[in-house]
Amino acid sequence: MNALTVNLQSVLELTDEQFFNLCQANRDLRFERTATGELIIMPPTGGETGNRNGRLNQQLFNWSDTDGTGIAFDSSTCFKLPNGADRSPDASWIKLERWDALTEEEKQKFPPISPDFVIELLSPSDSLKVAQEKMREYINNGVHLGWLINRKSRQVEIYRQDQEVEVLESPVTLSGEDVLQEFILNLEAIW
Repeated sequence: MNALTVNLQSVLELTDEQFFNLCQANRDLRFERTATGELIIMPPTGGETGNRNGRLNQQLFNWSDTDGTGIAFDSSTCFKLPNGADRSPDASWIKLERWDALTEEEKQKFPPISPDFVIELLSPSDSLKVAQEKMREYINNGVHLGWLINRKSRQVEIYRQDQEVEVLESPVTLSGEDVLQEFILNLEAIW
């Protein structure tokens, strides 16, 4: 099942508050919103993708708890990016000082901040092209490091600020580099 994109702009322009309320009133649905205001209805993942995504989050959360320099988020967290898009990466992390600079209200709703790090796990129904565009959007909005993991091809695309995308074939691990120091993602449980 593919994501459904709905263009409401000719009829209605949702404010941030209305978009937040729409998401709260429809908790069984997962929404994102593009920078141009298109509403994206994301389908639920299948069992395999859900399990692998949980394993990604497990490793990131365990490292984050031990490291203590930031906090991790799962795919149910929606961030308001500087370009106006509302996006929910499969896993993400923000430096603690940046998170702490937000107000309590901003933390409770869709935080108006780009994560420092994001992971997108391509599910069988996802479009690679759309996922790559989303990764570029993250980087263009301040994300420092991003991984697009494609289980089908066993490839990882690494996105960094001011650099070309690096493609790895069947890596065993990934390094958090200088963004998530000493974080190593073991891909054995992901492939």
